[in-house]
This record gives sequence, structure tokens and C-alpha cells, in this order.
Amino acid sequence: MTEPAPDPSHLTEWLAAWQGGDLRARDQLFAVAYPTLRQIASRFLQQERADHTLDPPALVNELSVRLLGSAALAYHDRTHFFALAAQMMRRILIDHARARIAAKRGGMQQRVNLSSIAEDVAIAPRSEELLLLEDALSRLEQVDPRAAKVVELRFFGGLREQEVADLLGVSMITVKRDWKVARAWLIDQLQSLR
Repeated sequence: MTEPAPDPSHLTEWLAAWQGGDLRARDQLFAVAYPTLRQIASRFLQQERADHTLDPPALVNELSVRLLGSAALAYHDRTHFFALAAQMMRRILIDHARARIAAKRGGMQQRVNLSSIAEDVAIAPRSEELLLLEDALSRLEQVDPRAAKVVELRFFGGLREQEVADLLGVSMITVKRDWKVARAWLIDQLQSLR
């Protein structure tokens, strides 16, 4: 007889148990989180080039290796876990894009158009665009760290405004304001590269 599937409502408990060294909790966590992680990976890869070397399962597998190797990470709850997972996926794609561009020894020709981002949808840019956005986001982090975090969580993590507000411990109005200011700042930065 097969064991019943783990109940997703226990994800936050499994995170705490995993951080305490419980490997069974870690396995249950990954079994339940896998579909959501794959969905996030699909969103990231949706607008990548067709011949990208990573597909959603490969991106999730690479993420799993990194998550398992980073015992220092502290997860507060399921939202925080998925936000950190999305950030790590972003970094994985950035690493792949840098390696690909370095191999081509060419310049980055693509541009990011953040003004086309829907307010409630995260869109993943192509590899070259991702590098430009990463550089601009790093500059924004120097100017306004919280606004950069809002962009990271909404744009890359796909979190809703309320989830971002809860995670950062700020009001929804603050998240909306940071999102609006950050988008305008990033658009200005990216347009100056043209």
C-alpha cells in the first residue's frame, strides 16, 4: 500500500523541522513544493530563447542542489521559501546567461521593456535582458534597497503585493509606492543604455 501524499498545509512546519535537521521533513517539503517550484521555473523560462539548455525540471533540479547546499538560509514561512527559491532561480539563469554570452564573446543586444509588465503578473526576460536588468537592479539596491527587494519579489518571485508586504513587514501602500518608483527608475536606467 502506498503512503498518502503529504499535506501542503504543513509546509511551514516542514521548513522549521528541516532547519532543525529533520531530513524526512525536507523530503516532504520538496515533494509538496515541487509543482509550485516548477511553475515558477516555467514562468522564468517562458520568454527565454527556444534552445535554452535549461527546462523547468532542470532549473528546479539546479535550484534543489543549491538549496540543499545552503544550510545557512533561514526560511520564515512558505512565502519566504518560495521568494528565496525564485531569487535563486534568477541567479541560476543569470549565471547561465553570463556563461553563454562569455562563450559567444558578443555584446548584449536585447533591451528590457518594464513598462509592459502587468501589475499582477511576473514576466521573465530573455537571458541578455536579464543581465541588463540584473545590473540595473543592483544599482537600484544601492539607492533604495527596499524598492529593489519589492522588484525582486514581484517581478522575479511572482509574489502578489500583499505577500510582498507581509514578507517585508510593510503596508500594501508602501509596496505599491516602491513598485511604482522602482519601475520608473529601472525603465529610466534601461533606456539610458540604448
